[in-house]
Amino acid sequence: MLASTVVAADAQSGDTGHGGRHRIDHIVVIYEENHSFDNLFGGWERVDGLPGANPQKQVATDGTPLACLPQNDVNLTSPPLPVTCTGQPADSAFANQPFPLDRYISPQDTTCPAPGQFAPNGIPKGQGLPGGCTRDLVHRYYQEQYQLNGGRMNRYVAGSDAVGLTMGQYDTRALPIYQYLHGRQAPNYVVADHLFQGAFGGSFLNHQWLITPHTPTWPGAVRDGGATDLHSVVGPDGHPAAAPLHPAAPGVRDGALTQAANPDGSCVVPAGVAPPPAGTACGDYAVNTIQPPYQPYPPGTPAARRLPPQTTPTIGDRLSGAGVDWAWYSGGWDNANGNVGGPGWTNGTTPGTCANPRTTANAVYPNCPDATFQYHHQPFNYYASLAPGTAARAAHLRDEVEFVAAAKAGRLKPVSFVKPVGEDNEHPGYASEDKGSRHLVDLVKAVEEGPDAASTMIVVTYDEFGGQWDHVAPPAGRRGVSDQWGPGTRIPALLISPRLRQHFAVDHTSYDTTSVMATIEDRFRLAPLGTRDAAVHDLFTAFH
Repeated sequence: MLASTVVAADAQSGDTGHGGRHRIDHIVVIYEENHSFDNLFGGWERVDGLPGANPQKQVATDGTPLACLPQNDVNLTSPPLPVTCTGQPADSAFANQPFPLDRYISPQDTTCPAPGQFAPNGIPKGQGLPGGCTRDLVHRYYQEQYQLNGGRMNRYVAGSDAVGLTMGQYDTRALPIYQYLHGRQAPNYVVADHLFQGAFGGSFLNHQWLITPHTPTWPGAVRDGGATDLHSVVGPDGHPAAAPLHPAAPGVRDGALTQAANPDGSCVVPAGVAPPPAGTACGDYAVNTIQPPYQPYPPGTPAARRLPPQTTPTIGDRLSGAGVDWAWYSGGWDNANGNVGGPGWTNGTTPGTCANPRTTANAVYPNCPDATFQYHHQPFNYYASLAPGTAARAAHLRDEVEFVAAAKAGRLKPVSFVKPVGEDNEHPGYASEDKGSRHLVDLVKAVEEGPDAASTMIVVTYDEFGGQWDHVAPPAGRRGVSDQWGPGTRIPALLISPRLRQHFAVDHTSYDTTSVMATIEDRFRLAPLGTRDAAVHDLFTAFH
């Protein structure tokens, strides 16, 4: 039997009496992809998850409950599945409730795309690679706020391009990371079951909010309504696009930037378009996927679609200023960045030729990114302080293979961020959940079986919800720390360290992504970067 406890913290952040803080010399942050807490960890014992939740029914755009969950993933539609639910909006194999996803798509099923292959509604069983992949789900800034519906958590289906898939849940106890942490000689760990993604929306913005509590900007961005105008235009209900259950309002546009703003800060409303809801964030803010100013970015991306270099201070700047060493270790970085001969380079010795067959199409040597490399998952590559040619870039932006080697050799830096390459990051649509979880176990083992384990805290969390439902409303207003950018949906989080007091505990403290930043600031006595990281609980609370 596992010894276990449940902890909940009410103290304000800034408490300097955290047990174990000064015995932690290394903080390792492993940043996975696109799952809500209920979707992945909802079956972990003692957590605020499933089946204990009593979720509200998902509703249509007019607020009426749906009878069934429509599906458009090719392996969840009827056919091939038999109809067991009849009624609006369509007959389906799924009633309006959470359902066990891997009962229908298992890790052994051949539903995964080849590297670089795009399948908008998934790949039929028998036509893909093994791994049990699903289709992807929309996960964008304005759409998530529509799905949250003021904390009612009942418009995930109505606001999604993947409709009923939003309600799927994995069998937590079948996950490789769960099985590892319940095995013999597993390290001490805590499940933090109230950690929310720092910002509304998707991977780009939440990677930014992992390293700075500020949303990136494009000062003077084009706003003429033409092809290079990247501003969104939000509908009167807050949704900027069409979805199977949500018709597009006239004139809406789902762009990389927020809706444009007037000089007084009010939203620009184009002629013939209804104004957005009160409180809609507007301006020249980058909130959805946009490419970085520097290589690596998708081959051929024009400058008009690459965010200008950012100058806001990051946690990396704070660490460097204090003389604390750190690195962002990314899977596939040496290939993508053109670090010929680097530890992660796999493109041979022939100049001008990307030799690895997994290289993305149209790559130009020496930038030879893997077909699943995600450019917008590299947040420091958006900042002028780490521009190509700088000593800081060479020192701090490194390949994941170097992290594994450092962990095994006992050479961990004080702070390490680890970002797996696409096929290993658990992202729906192009990655296998099972394979990604196995890779996560390998990363944790590299630390826990290495010489630095006793003085290391590992933080495992996910960038954002991936478009998937969760039953716990994010903090807002008087219920917790929040602002116009978030937090959004609850995401999985683990803390792993021999310094934790129990083999297994559950921490109900309210955290968000900026709590990772606050933890680093607390340990190394750094000034907060903004108001959010100054106000949130840091993760050392779990050591009580």
